[in-house]
Amino acid sequence: MDEQNNEFGRNVQKAPNHGQGRSRDLESTRNEEYAAEFTADDYNKALDEDDIRNDAETNTTYGWIGIALSIIAFFMWPIIMGGAGIILGFVSRSRGADTLGNIAIAAGAIAIVITLFILPFV
Repeated sequence: MDEQNNEFGRNVQKAPNHGQGRSRDLESTRNEEYAAEFTADDYNKALDEDDIRNDAETNTTYGWIGIALSIIAFFMWPIIMGGAGIILGFVSRSRGADTLGNIAIAAGAIAIVITLFILPFV
């Protein structure tokens, strides 16, 4: 290889060998890249029917618990239960159960508003 470089008039310097033996030099010439293509289609593979059903149950569970806490807020601990219902309503909306989340948020907010602004005057 040095002969080819010198033949074309180039002066090529070799990299310094920092205490590496001959076997190390042979291994370094054989480095290969082992990689696979990774696309968005590979990342977003379709879920199985069971996975979709489990995700839907989880999403609706947060919504139903939020609605239950918001309804309980009308009868006891309206600030705490209404706040918890509102928080679970937002969690439910972020996971895709928009209707249940909106109902939990509205019911919790109404319970808090009734407690703070209407019941003191009754």
